[in-house]
Amino acid sequence: MNEARFSSTKRAFAMTCGVQIGIGASSATIWSILTDAAGYGRWNSTVERLEGVVREGETLKIHVPGTARVFTPKVTGVVVGERMTWADGIAGVFKGVRQFELTPRPDGSTDFAMSERFSGAMLPLVGRLLPDFKPIFEAYAGDLREEAEAREPRQLKAGGVR
Repeated sequence: MNEARFSSTKRAFAMTCGVQIGIGASSATIWSILTDAAGYGRWNSTVERLEGVVREGETLKIHVPGTARVFTPKVTGVVVGERMTWADGIAGVFKGVRQFELTPRPDGSTDFAMSERFSGAMLPLVGRLLPDFKPIFEAYAGDLREEAEAREPRQLKAGGVR
């Protein structure tokens, strides 16, 4: 899984987008990047800045390039070094739930997966206003891989990502 793989599904009241990529760094390194709110604007081209503390129960403020809108997801489902969820919106009306998952591989690299599910009665109306998530998700995954591999340069065992 050397290149980012994007997927999406759409139904009347639900839409899911996701990306997966292999990263030549440990899950600990990737987790430290994903949970360093202050660093997002430096490495992530899809986030202008991230305010708050990335930990269970906290609410973040995500500023994205090209819009004044600020997203305010709550961090839940944290299993340190493995997965977390960021959720924003009102269930049944319009809600976005982003999940992050890290899966260590035997060679020391990590499979990164990120998905986001939008749902609710307003999705048919709001859905037309949503951006094309393919380039956004691919950039997010690629930026994360570049940052993690720069922090942890090493030779992987045979069959690794590099």
